[in-house]
Amino acid sequence: MDEQTRIELEAAAFRRLLQHLRDHTDVQNIDLMLLADFCRNCLAKWYGAAAKERGIEMEYPAAQEIIYGMPYAEWKAKYQKEATPEQLKAMEEIQRRKEAADH
Repeated sequence: MDEQTRIELEAAAFRRLLQHLRDHTDVQNIDLMLLADFCRNCLAKWYGAAAKERGIEMEYPAAQEIIYGMPYAEWKAKYQKEATPEQLKAMEEIQRRKEAADH
């Protein structure tokens, strides 16, 4: 497979992932973090970093809007639910493990 075709396939898969996340607003970011160690906000940060690597200035809210398909504040108001105490406890544990691994 040539490089251009690989890039096009990766871009198509990424667009499909974004659409899947947009279609499944019931899946909360904290659920993604707990299961896969990334969420929509991580994708926005990675997107912005990729833009910066190519000399494109992109503010984080602009990257979030690309990932969410709408301004983050709007998505949050429509779809984000309050994290449960169990979810928050699990996130704290993940953070502790990450910090321990960094030392």
